[in-house]
Amino acid sequence: MKENPNYYAIIPSEVRYADITPNAKLLYAEISALTNMNGKCNASTNYFAKLYKVSKTSIQNWLKCLEDNKFITRKNIYKEGSKEILSRYIKLFEYPTQDKLRDNNNITYSNNNLTDSKARFKKPTVNDIKEYCLWRNNGIDSETFFDFYESKDWKVGKNKMKDWKACIRTWEKRKNKTNNNNTTSHRHKKGGDYGDGKF
Repeated sequence: MKENPNYYAIIPSEVRYADITPNAKLLYAEISALTNMNGKCNASTNYFAKLYKVSKTSIQNWLKCLEDNKFITRKNIYKEGSKEILSRYIKLFEYPTQDKLRDNNNITYSNNNLTDSKARFKKPTVNDIKEYCLWRNNGIDSETFFDFYESKDWKVGKNKMKDWKACIRTWEKRKNKTNNNNTTSHRHKKGGDYGDGKF
Protein backbone atom coordinates (compact mmCIF):
# COMPACT_ATOMS: atom_id res chain seq x y z
CA MET A 1 0.00 0.00 0.00
CA LYS A 2 1.38 3.38 -0.98
CA GLU A 3 1.85 5.79 1.90
CA ASN A 4 1.20 9.52 1.62
CA PRO A 5 3.42 11.19 4.24
CA ASN A 6 2.52 14.53 5.75
CA TYR A 7 4.96 17.36 5.28
CA TYR A 8 5.96 17.34 8.92
CA ALA A 9 6.97 14.87 11.61
CA ILE A 10 6.30 15.29 15.31
CA ILE A 11 8.36 14.14 18.28
CA PRO A 12 6.71 15.26 21.55
CA SER A 13 8.87 16.01 24.58
CA GLU A 14 7.82 12.73 26.26
CA VAL A 15 9.42 10.84 23.38
CA ARG A 16 12.40 13.19 22.87
CA TYR A 17 13.56 12.89 26.48
CA ALA A 18 12.57 9.25 27.00
CA ASP A 19 15.26 6.70 27.83
CA ILE A 20 14.96 4.92 24.48
CA THR A 21 17.27 4.61 21.50
CA PRO A 22 17.61 7.52 19.05
CA ASN A 23 16.52 5.14 16.27
CA ALA A 24 13.22 4.44 18.05
CA LYS A 25 12.66 8.21 18.35
CA LEU A 26 13.38 8.64 14.64
CA LEU A 27 10.91 5.85 13.83
CA TYR A 28 8.28 7.58 15.98
CA ALA A 29 8.77 10.74 13.90
CA GLU A 30 8.38 8.74 10.68
CA ILE A 31 5.19 7.13 11.97
CA SER A 32 3.82 10.58 12.82
CA ALA A 33 4.54 11.75 9.27
CA LEU A 34 2.79 8.69 7.83
CA THR A 35 -0.21 8.89 10.12
CA ASN A 36 -3.33 9.65 8.12
CA MET A 37 -6.44 11.63 9.04
CA ASN A 38 -7.84 8.65 10.97
CA GLY A 39 -4.76 8.70 13.20
CA LYS A 40 -3.44 5.42 11.79
CA CYS A 41 -0.21 4.46 10.01
CA ASN A 42 -0.44 1.44 7.70
CA ALA A 43 3.26 1.21 6.80
CA SER A 44 4.70 -2.29 7.00
CA THR A 45 7.83 -3.46 8.78
CA ASN A 46 9.32 -4.13 5.36
CA TYR A 47 8.61 -0.51 4.31
CA PHE A 48 10.51 0.89 7.32
CA ALA A 49 13.37 -1.62 6.87
CA LYS A 50 13.89 -0.51 3.25
CA LEU A 51 13.52 3.16 4.16
CA TYR A 52 16.22 3.05 6.86
CA LYS A 53 18.29 0.26 5.22
CA VAL A 54 18.17 -1.95 8.32
CA SER A 55 16.85 -5.42 9.06
CA LYS A 56 13.19 -6.12 9.79
CA THR A 57 14.31 -7.36 13.20
CA SER A 58 15.73 -3.90 13.99
CA ILE A 59 12.44 -2.27 13.03
CA GLN A 60 10.51 -4.76 15.17
CA ASN A 61 12.80 -3.96 18.12
CA TRP A 62 12.24 -0.20 17.70
CA LEU A 63 8.48 -0.70 17.40
CA LYS A 64 8.46 -2.89 20.52
CA CYS A 65 10.45 -0.23 22.38
CA LEU A 66 7.88 2.44 21.43
CA GLU A 67 5.00 0.12 22.33
CA ASP A 68 6.52 -0.88 25.69
CA ASN A 69 6.85 2.81 26.56
CA LYS A 70 3.21 3.38 25.53
CA PHE A 71 4.09 5.80 22.72
CA ILE A 72 2.35 3.67 20.09
CA THR A 73 -0.16 0.86 19.88
CA ARG A 74 -0.19 -1.80 17.15
CA LYS A 75 -3.15 -3.78 15.86
CA ASN A 76 -2.94 -6.78 13.56
CA ILE A 77 -5.85 -7.67 11.28
CA TYR A 78 -5.95 -11.41 10.62
CA LYS A 79 -7.39 -13.37 7.73
CA GLU A 80 -10.72 -14.81 8.84
CA GLY A 81 -10.32 -18.18 10.53
CA SER A 82 -6.51 -18.14 10.52
CA LYS A 83 -3.46 -16.60 12.14
CA GLU A 84 -2.29 -15.07 8.86
CA ILE A 85 -1.89 -11.28 9.15
CA LEU A 86 -3.70 -9.39 6.39
CA SER A 87 -2.67 -5.94 7.53
CA ARG A 88 -1.37 -4.03 10.49
CA TYR A 89 -1.78 -0.46 11.64
CA ILE A 90 0.03 1.69 14.17
CA LYS A 91 -1.57 4.44 16.23
CA LEU A 92 0.22 7.15 18.19
CA PHE A 93 -1.04 8.13 21.60
CA GLU A 94 -2.41 11.70 21.62
CA TYR A 95 -1.49 12.36 17.98
CA PRO A 96 -2.01 16.07 17.14
CA THR A 97 -3.97 15.89 13.90
CA GLN A 98 -4.05 18.72 11.36
CA ASP A 99 -7.46 19.92 12.49
CA LYS A 100 -6.00 20.54 15.94
CA LEU A 101 -2.77 22.15 14.75
CA ARG A 102 -3.29 24.70 12.00
CA ASP A 103 -0.48 26.36 10.08
CA ASN A 104 -1.85 29.88 9.66
CA ASN A 105 -1.97 33.25 11.39
CA ASN A 106 -4.67 32.13 13.80
CA ILE A 107 -2.58 29.35 15.29
CA THR A 108 -4.47 27.10 17.67
CA TYR A 109 -2.73 24.41 19.65
CA SER A 110 -4.52 21.38 20.98
CA ASN A 111 -3.18 21.50 24.52
CA ASN A 112 -5.52 20.66 27.34
CA ASN A 113 -3.52 22.78 29.75
CA LEU A 114 -3.99 25.90 27.61
CA THR A 115 -7.28 25.74 25.77
CA ASP A 116 -9.81 23.64 27.63
CA SER A 117 -10.53 24.72 31.17
CA LYS A 118 -12.80 21.68 31.66
CA ALA A 119 -10.17 19.20 30.50
CA ARG A 120 -8.73 16.75 32.99
CA PHE A 121 -5.39 17.93 34.40
CA LYS A 122 -2.39 15.97 33.17
CA LYS A 123 0.58 16.03 35.50
CA PRO A 124 3.73 17.21 33.69
CA THR A 125 7.03 15.37 33.75
CA VAL A 126 10.23 17.02 34.96
CA ASN A 127 11.28 17.22 31.29
CA ASP A 128 8.01 18.97 30.33
CA ILE A 129 8.71 21.58 33.00
CA LYS A 130 12.37 21.88 32.02
CA GLU A 131 11.47 22.39 28.35
CA TYR A 132 8.91 25.09 29.16
CA CYS A 133 11.26 26.91 31.57
CA LEU A 134 14.10 26.83 29.04
CA TRP A 135 11.76 28.23 26.40
CA ARG A 136 10.73 31.06 28.74
CA ASN A 137 14.34 31.46 29.94
CA ASN A 138 13.10 32.04 33.49
CA GLY A 139 15.80 30.20 35.47
CA ILE A 140 13.26 28.16 37.46
CA ASP A 141 14.57 24.76 38.54
CA SER A 142 12.27 22.10 37.03
CA GLU A 143 12.96 19.51 39.74
CA THR A 144 12.21 21.98 42.54
CA PHE A 145 8.91 22.94 40.89
CA PHE A 146 7.98 19.30 40.32
CA ASP A 147 8.89 18.19 43.86
CA PHE A 148 7.01 21.14 45.41
CA TYR A 149 3.71 20.32 43.71
CA GLU A 150 4.23 16.56 43.88
CA SER A 151 4.37 16.92 47.68
CA LYS A 152 1.09 18.86 47.52
CA ASP A 153 -0.63 16.31 45.25
CA TRP A 154 -0.66 18.96 42.50
CA LYS A 155 -2.98 21.25 44.40
CA VAL A 156 -2.97 25.04 44.57
CA GLY A 157 -4.31 25.81 48.00
CA LYS A 158 -7.21 23.39 48.44
CA ASN A 159 -8.02 23.13 44.74
CA LYS A 160 -6.62 20.70 42.19
CA MET A 161 -4.23 22.39 39.76
CA LYS A 162 -5.73 23.23 36.36
CA ASP A 163 -2.76 24.67 34.46
CA TRP A 164 0.85 23.92 35.48
CA LYS A 165 2.24 26.40 32.93
CA ALA A 166 0.28 29.20 34.59
CA CYS A 167 1.84 28.16 37.93
CA ILE A 168 5.30 28.41 36.39
CA ARG A 169 4.51 31.91 35.14
CA THR A 170 3.40 32.83 38.68
CA TRP A 171 6.70 31.50 40.08
CA GLU A 172 8.47 33.50 37.39
CA LYS A 173 6.76 36.76 38.47
CA ARG A 174 7.56 36.12 42.14
CA LYS A 175 11.18 35.38 41.26
CA ASN A 176 11.48 38.60 39.26
CA LYS A 177 9.82 40.59 42.05
CA THR A 178 12.19 39.14 44.66
CA ASN A 179 15.21 39.93 42.48
CA ASN A 180 14.01 43.52 42.01
CA ASN A 181 13.50 43.98 45.75
CA ASN A 182 17.04 42.76 46.45
CA THR A 183 18.47 45.43 44.16
CA THR A 184 19.09 48.59 46.16
CA SER A 185 20.60 51.89 45.09
CA HIS A 186 23.52 53.17 47.18
CA ARG A 187 23.43 56.83 48.06
CA HIS A 188 26.46 58.55 49.49
CA LYS A 189 25.97 61.00 52.34
CA LYS A 190 27.80 64.27 52.21
CA GLY A 191 30.88 64.17 54.43
CA GLY A 192 30.62 60.44 55.03
CA ASP A 193 33.76 58.34 55.53
CA TYR A 194 33.88 55.74 52.75
CA GLY A 195 37.51 54.74 53.18
CA ASP A 196 40.40 55.31 50.82
CA GLY A 197 39.16 53.02 48.06
CA LYS A 198 41.90 50.44 48.64
CA PHE A 199 41.06 46.76 49.02
